[in-house]
Amino acid sequence: MKDAIDHHIDLWAKELPEMDLRVEGISTRLHALAKYLDRRRDAVLAGHELQWWEFKTLHMLRRGGSPYRATPGQLATQLNLSPATLTNRLDTLVRRGYVVREHDRDDRRKVVAMLTDEGLKVWQQGVGEISRVEEDLVHELGEQEQDELIVLLRRLVLATERG
Repeated sequence: MKDAIDHHIDLWAKELPEMDLRVEGISTRLHALAKYLDRRRDAVLAGHELQWWEFKTLHMLRRGGSPYRATPGQLATQLNLSPATLTNRLDTLVRRGYVVREHDRDDRRKVVAMLTDEGLKVWQQGVGEISRVEEDLVHELGEQEQDELIVLLRRLVLATERG
């Protein structure tokens, strides 16, 4: 069975016969899968009137475990953002009722951002729907195929982490 990328490869094979068609097929399919997941994720979040950056910020707060709080500096580091950019993002999330800022219990000089009940609720809804999209795609493969794919993808990710 052929997919749309096979057609793409057939066209380039004629134009660039020296091209490694395996590399082109793998990298193009990885890119297509990433785009598919991004589109589906964005559609899910739009249904909750969330943008990706809002969800990602809520996600980082949730990831830290209960009571779902972090300093702006911690969040900026986790999200690879400047402090000013993070401040603007937190301002938006505070206005939407998803986050509150409060003084740290142990050090009143510090401010922490904390997920509200509404923020946790919208995050849970979004992450649940995004997970179903991902599961639907991955379940196209059997369990053994999934395990094999994990091993192969891990090797590629490790290669990117080395350099």
